[in-house]
Amino acid sequence: MSEHFGSAALRLGGLAARALGWRPAEFWAATPAELAAALGVTGELEPGTGLDRQILQRLMDTDHER
Repeated sequence: MSEHFGSAALRLGGLAARALGWRPAEFWAATPAELAAALGVTGELEPGTGLDRQILQRLMDTDHER
């Protein structure tokens, strides 16, 4: 596992926990497409591009109270 993957998974896992109320098992059971759909970014992501910092920051700013 690369350092990039590990740090990205940690950030996204935390976001899913705060924004969606997901526990680790729910995060790891979800596909990237399911995570994007649950976070409401399906139209913003092109296949294979991933979740960039700008989209992640917007999601965190918008959904930090959940």
